[in-house]
Amino acid sequence: MIDQSQKRRVVVTGYGLLCPVGIGVEDSWRNLIAGKSGIGPVTRFDVSGYACQIAGEIKGFEPADFMPKKLVRRLDPFVRLGLAAAHMAVEDADLSISKDEASEVGVITGCGLGGLGTIEHYRDVLVNRGPKRVSPFFIPMAIPNMASGQISIIYGAKGPNMVVCTACAAGTHAIGEAFKTIQRGAANVMICGGMESVITPLTLSGFASLKALSTRNDKPEEASRPFDKDRDGFVIGEGTGILVIEELTHALERGARIRAEIAGYGLTGDAYHMTAPPEDGNGGARCMAMALEDAGISYQDVDYINAHGTSTFLNDICETRAIKTVFKDRAKEISISSTKSMTGHLLGGAGGVEAIFCIKTIEEGIIPPTINYETPDPECDLDYCPNKARYQPVDIAMSNSFGFGGTNAVLIFRKYH
Repeated sequence: MIDQSQKRRVVVTGYGLLCPVGIGVEDSWRNLIAGKSGIGPVTRFDVSGYACQIAGEIKGFEPADFMPKKLVRRLDPFVRLGLAAAHMAVEDADLSISKDEASEVGVITGCGLGGLGTIEHYRDVLVNRGPKRVSPFFIPMAIPNMASGQISIIYGAKGPNMVVCTACAAGTHAIGEAFKTIQRGAANVMICGGMESVITPLTLSGFASLKALSTRNDKPEEASRPFDKDRDGFVIGEGTGILVIEELTHALERGARIRAEIAGYGLTGDAYHMTAPPEDGNGGARCMAMALEDAGISYQDVDYINAHGTSTFLNDICETRAIKTVFKDRAKEISISSTKSMTGHLLGGAGGVEAIFCIKTIEEGIIPPTINYETPDPECDLDYCPNKARYQPVDIAMSNSFGFGGTNAVLIFRKYH
């Protein structure tokens, strides 16, 4: 085991999120534990010719409530989401960054596809209207690190600043790397998490061509059904989850409210296939084991797993096998859920949102359900907290994120003592 006494402890002091089930943490959490789906018909473009016509869109979000209108026009939707969640998280943490401390505060964000919608739009402008009509803001709008850049500019955070672009594991990797940045003494405070907003024609077409999306268009709310035998693919969604995390002494000295502690982080590669996990779930299993070792805890200590749980045939089976490998005799006893059954798959934004759901589970002692679990799959035979939230004390929660390219990330949160 790693010597835990030599590590700087890192705690969560603020959070903010927007996702298909709500705007803000409390609104989203209330709908989540009620089992409310955020999936519906795509409204942003004509999908009549598409195999998949459903998605998890965020409703009622007004970017100008969180940033100047002039800035809104110069940002891709994924950056707008990230800035809004960062605003919520910084406010929740009651964080004020002085000039003297600016170099000790950093930003790490994660996304999978970045400004793809902006790229699609300006490709059309180029083809139909010519090169002179391409906006000078195009490149700054589209590049993936613009969310971390804009957050640092707005709050004056001059410490480590970067983006993690690891597909569906990006948000979890971003939090994990921020956690390690504080542990090694390169910063005292980090603003971190993931965001994605790519419900676009090209994205919907591309994932549909991979046969990865559900085509349950007539019943959108029932389309995302992780671990259910009749699952037929994931549902794309958009969203963001941002945390403010701090070195423990720093948080205590400024009198911050501590919501949870980050205990461990794991990251591995499958070295197997572009889009499919290995059949035995080996990469995910090693990643969970690494996070447990980093936290200095046993598999016996984990109370809850927020599964990657995409509602695709291979992922759900392979993740189940991975959990069995790591948790052994406890695999069928531990409470597991996939909140993607309600939010859809938020791609690079999933890890940040699901990290916050883990923290809320610890704070509230309520485990979110996996909705649409109707027909058990013999290959997926664990306790997925079917259809109804469960009231259960949770001291330690694990969050899994696995991405295309065989990239895996796992975080462990625990109640602060």
